[in-house]
Amino acid sequence: MPSTLLIRDDHTNGNVLNKAEENATTFPDQQAAGESIERTITPNHEPRVFFFDIDNCLYHKDSGIHDVMREKIEQYFEDVGIENNKVKSLSYRYYIDYGLAIRGLVIHHPDAKVDGALPLEDILSENPPLREMIKSLKIEKKWLFTNAGKHHALRVIKILGLEGLFDGMTYCDYTEPDFICKPEAASFRRAMKDAGVVHPSNCYFVDDSAANVDKALDIGWTAVHVADDPVKSNFGHYQITNILELPTVLPEFWDEESTAAALAGIPSK
Repeated sequence: MPSTLLIRDDHTNGNVLNKAEENATTFPDQQAAGESIERTITPNHEPRVFFFDIDNCLYHKDSGIHDVMREKIEQYFEDVGIENNKVKSLSYRYYIDYGLAIRGLVIHHPDAKVDGALPLEDILSENPPLREMIKSLKIEKKWLFTNAGKHHALRVIKILGLEGLFDGMTYCDYTEPDFICKPEAASFRRAMKDAGVVHPSNCYFVDDSAANVDKALDIGWTAVHVADDPVKSNFGHYQITNILELPTVLPEFWDEESTAAALAGIPSK
């Protein structure tokens, strides 16, 4: 199952939000940076949660990390003795069947050593406009929801300069034999439990994967697809090309000044 990392809690100064997850971790000295907002009382009396995917979502797919990841996964396949001419097709099949190529690798080749080390610092850098956009998001909880492992996810968040902005994270533990991941419905239900939300109508989600966005839609979340070509995408309620466009499709969560600042931060092509 996905594991949970509890990053901060404004009301308990970093203490554990709930102790149901044995793999939960906290950062007691970390205080979240964000605007003070009034708690919105929804009809079902629970907070709203915005779930953020990480890879190819908080940074653009053109960064090159996706290609490095693919090469590394293909190397894993070769290391366990799979013929070179079958690696690409098998990797793609596992991605389609399991939502994550590494998951298929762990299931069918349990002796494979999956090392998450990637040269992230050479590829990514701080993104101040993204930090300000997430900081100015007016919602009760901000939650990371990723198919990545804990170490990789925290490295990306740190490099992008987004530490201290999120209440917690639901991630994959590749060492668990039966771990679940997006787009499985069980993974979404787990994320809701981790974040302390029961009603899908209080869940907002942004992801670059069409399959993940489609499943979120099925469950009843409000979903935004970060697509290569939003005109051609019909996944989710909204489609954008860059995460900094998020305030334009969900303007109820940002003021006009914050929206303008986010759009100004999008690199010109």
